[in-house]
Amino acid sequence: MTGDTTQVWLWEFFNPERLWALLVLPVLVIAYILLLRLKRNRGMRYTQTGIVGAVLPRQSQWRRHVSVAMALCSLAAITGAWARPAGTEQVPRERATVVLVLDLSQSMQATDIDPTRLDASKQAAKDFIAQLPASYNIALVALSGNSRVLAQPTNDRGMINRYIDALTLEDGTHIGDALMAALDAIAHAPGEPGEDPAPGMVIMLSDGSNTGGEVSPEQAAANAREQGVVVNTIAFGTLNGYVDLDGQRYNVAPDTEALQQIAVATGGAAVDAKSASQLNNAYDQMRSDVTYEDVKKEVTARWALYALAFAFVASLGAVSMAARWP
Repeated sequence: MTGDTTQVWLWEFFNPERLWALLVLPVLVIAYILLLRLKRNRGMRYTQTGIVGAVLPRQSQWRRHVSVAMALCSLAAITGAWARPAGTEQVPRERATVVLVLDLSQSMQATDIDPTRLDASKQAAKDFIAQLPASYNIALVALSGNSRVLAQPTNDRGMINRYIDALTLEDGTHIGDALMAALDAIAHAPGEPGEDPAPGMVIMLSDGSNTGGEVSPEQAAANAREQGVVVNTIAFGTLNGYVDLDGQRYNVAPDTEALQQIAVATGGAAVDAKSASQLNNAYDQMRSDVTYEDVKKEVTARWALYALAFAFVASLGAVSMAARWP
């Protein structure tokens, strides 16, 4: 069900103007109170108050009040159903463009993840791609000192896998440039004539801090947010990871804070993965975010069920009072 909704109190409705019918409820409440007072005044004409108690036992009065209250609730619920209430439901996404941004910096040769961070990330990326719907376009971006699009969006899984297999270590970590390259890939994703562009999502895997580039990570994240592109990040590696370069040993703990800032700025998720299994779990979580979307749907039947439940309780009260009537 598509269309604009309007929030009224805690709920959303496709036809909120129909809720004006609820104004009849306070009128009915006032009428009920007036009738009770009128009936009580008439009862005072009896010379013996015991006669009133014999006709209408006191214990039946609360049943009458409950029955009326449930009847009014039923009327309110059926009016809400008439206004076509909206609810959120997760439905499979038919089309999407997913851009994988993989870190190729020298720190990815660390062996704290078996066999290396780079090899583990390559295998996990291929496993992730294999489980995406065939209609999805996949793109690949290299994250290094020369961040660039390696493979434009395509549904040719074999080609993407070949590009992944060919990935090798490079120097530098220009996160902002890599994200801008991913946004450019989404902008050039193929689409069907007459249809809106498929939604785009970026999954960025990195283990290091930004080392430069033409665009800062903050500016790139702001651009992604403006374009409505969600960026999910994976900080890959352990705190004890290290690499030996030029005879020196360097600690290469992942910069989780920098990646988290990018994810938060774009409405994405930031995940830490300290092992290959955790990396696979992170991809599984993100696959759910990619393949499903929240859609507004009419939930009139649910409100009609509420009305039926209230009416049933009101009927029980009415039947109970009728059974006790002399």
